[in-house]
Amino acid sequence: MILDCAIIGGGPAGLTAGLYTTRGGLENVTMFEKGMPGGQITQSSEIENYPGVTGDITGMDLMMPWPAQCQKFGLIHDMAEVRRLSKEGDIFTITKSDDTTIQAHSAIICTGSSPRRAGFKGEDEFFGRGVSTCATCDGFFYKGKEVAVVGGGDTALEEALYLAKICSKVYLIHRRDTFRAAPNTVKRVKENEKIELVLNSVPQEVYGDASGVNGIKVKNNEGDIQDIGVPGVFTFVGNDVNNQTLIQEDGTFLCDVNEQGQVIVDLSMKTSLPGLFAAGDMRIEAPKQVVSAAGDGAVAALSVISYVDELLN
Repeated sequence: MILDCAIIGGGPAGLTAGLYTTRGGLENVTMFEKGMPGGQITQSSEIENYPGVTGDITGMDLMMPWPAQCQKFGLIHDMAEVRRLSKEGDIFTITKSDDTTIQAHSAIICTGSSPRRAGFKGEDEFFGRGVSTCATCDGFFYKGKEVAVVGGGDTALEEALYLAKICSKVYLIHRRDTFRAAPNTVKRVKENEKIELVLNSVPQEVYGDASGVNGIKVKNNEGDIQDIGVPGVFTFVGNDVNNQTLIQEDGTFLCDVNEQGQVIVDLSMKTSLPGLFAAGDMRIEAPKQVVSAAGDGAVAALSVISYVDELLN
């Protein structure tokens, strides 16, 4: 059997694409997601900017009903990792990590992005032993203790606010004296007595011993080193695109990408390769918001329906 559409990735973009393709009339649609559907947003401690959500809700709470809604209309979830997506003629081949293959008439790639490492000394050595990229996952371990957060965007500030509810103090380390975050979030951070701003500073080294992290050394613009003694360091310095599935055996990409590896799409989420669409955080100029990713998935799905109808009829 050849699928009408293969959806690679099970975050907000992939789930919405699954909902719209199946409800829109495509009969054989499979979403490939190796883990639990929902994406990175399931790690978020608080959602307050998703339309219609007015109460306190976590990312996990928000995403919980989405898979069931999609499956109601016939979406199949294949809990497998896709190693490569390729195309010959009009047919796509999905090669899974166990080397089994499935064919499809069209594909929507929405594998998102992953938290980027900040690159300071000791970060890799202590990752998982005091260095983390998920406050929701690991914040509880530092209840009543002091921690440091590295970053200056929305995620860094939101996670600093979350940690301030748990920890006795949060050092927010940022390389500039201004933040790349929503004004309301910046205001809340500055007004929070448990958050100390360490601005115009960059992390130099995380240090510790066999038991884990003991502190972080930061360097300011004047060259002075500040030693901050904390058992936990949380880094939020951006994301890297998860585009490995698009890399072919000869090392080239299946479709056009920019210098950052983001997939180039038009307003219909079409890539440079007919039948291939991209949605969510992996596309160019992605706002990296749940509502935007969901919108991308809907647009991509509608484009796929038109493409498959024209291809097969």
